[in-house]
Amino acid sequence: MKYAGCVTEEMRGKATATDGKTKAAEFLRKAQRHFRAFIERDGYPCLGARAALNNRACDVHCYRTFGGRNAAALARDLSRFIASPLRRRSHFATFVAIFRRPLELTEMEFERGLWSTLRALNKIDATHHAWDPSVAADPRSPDFAFSFGNLAFYIVGLHGNSSRLSRRFPFPALIFNTHEQFRRLRIEGKWERMRARIRQRDVALQGASNPMLADFGERSEARQYSGRSVPDDWRAPFAARCPFAH
Repeated sequence: MKYAGCVTEEMRGKATATDGKTKAAEFLRKAQRHFRAFIERDGYPCLGARAALNNRACDVHCYRTFGGRNAAALARDLSRFIASPLRRRSHFATFVAIFRRPLELTEMEFERGLWSTLRALNKIDATHHAWDPSVAADPRSPDFAFSFGNLAFYIVGLHGNSSRLSRRFPFPALIFNTHEQFRRLRIEGKWERMRARIRQRDVALQGASNPMLADFGERSEARQYSGRSVPDDWRAPFAARCPFAH
């Protein structure tokens, strides 16, 4: 019985893996609570996000570090969301990626992390899928939208130091809203009214309108992704890798 109390390297590895899974599960529950409270708080402007939450159509995933290093796991989960019954069932189905760290990011640091993530996702995606043909791949184009899995997304960045109160969230996060949501709302004649109410609520919360807002086709939506107010000569640090793009 000499070695009865011995802890081998293999046992340590298993214990570490178990502890990591436990911490990840705890953070996921914590992040989900924060996200629900964030969307449900008084005055929150985005009615689409509330509709997604009320319809249990938010697919929330958590990752360790913000930036391109978690791209493989994020790409896997986003691919599953695209193919999921949830997306087919709900017009407001939304994919939410929440990152554990870093918590203290300036707006510039968050913006760099956002585009690093999107570049890494695009690098993975380009080996399997073309760009969504309904949108442009050039971020300078007024018809640009980020594409993954041949599906166009509007990205909303959240973090603790955002100048926009509607985007001030305790953790770095990226919300992936499909463009098909907006197309459906336009077809149903609901989009203009919803957009007007969202902008009114945002002004009521912030005290001023968002200078970055523009309708699709007027100016590149890439300028809106991070939430930072960018100058007229700003260019997104992104060049799409895709076999077919316009």
